[in-house]
Amino acid sequence: MAVAHCEEAIVASPMSASRMLSRLKAEGVTVVEVGDWETHNRNHKGPWGPVNGVMIHHTVTSGSKRTVEICRDGYSGLPGPLCHGVITKDGRVHLVGHGRANHAGLGDDDVLRAVIAERALPADNEANTDGNRHFYGFECENLGDGEDPWPAAQLEAVERVAAAICRHHGWTERSVIGHLEWQPGKIDPRGFTMASMRARIRDRLQ
Repeated sequence: MAVAHCEEAIVASPMSASRMLSRLKAEGVTVVEVGDWETHNRNHKGPWGPVNGVMIHHTVTSGSKRTVEICRDGYSGLPGPLCHGVITKDGRVHLVGHGRANHAGLGDDDVLRAVIAERALPADNEANTDGNRHFYGFECENLGDGEDPWPAAQLEAVERVAAAICRHHGWTERSVIGHLEWQPGKIDPRGFTMASMRARIRDRLQ
């Protein structure tokens, strides 16, 4: 889509795997490296980058081990990795991929423009732009039913992960969005608001 090359875009190359690992650790994230995560990706399906933001999801799964396996390997019809990192309920971040990942899908080009400009997000009413190219993706272990709890350690990990990536690229909290703000019909993450999470990220970046 044309938005990938729009004039207001600031070209940001994705972090290398080693830089991502060091940035997360420097932000106080407890990291678990899963298998060959540094080279596990979907790059043969298209480019990763320029990157413009961080996208947060919930998994609709329970059980950390199973959740990490699904996010790494994918499932019939949607091959893994399904994100770059899985944030389990204990607050650990399991790195499962580096490169293009099947997490964002098609979303709204107006939302991408707002993320690039770091301004208030418009309503997402189109699915015309490749989000897998432009976003780091983190899946959070949660059933997504509005009742499954979000432990404090898990929410803090979301905050720290997003802040680490924003700090590296010089982004503000406005570069962090939820899947529900990107693609029409999505509800994730459910159980906390992205506005409240962005406020936490803003405070951490100060």
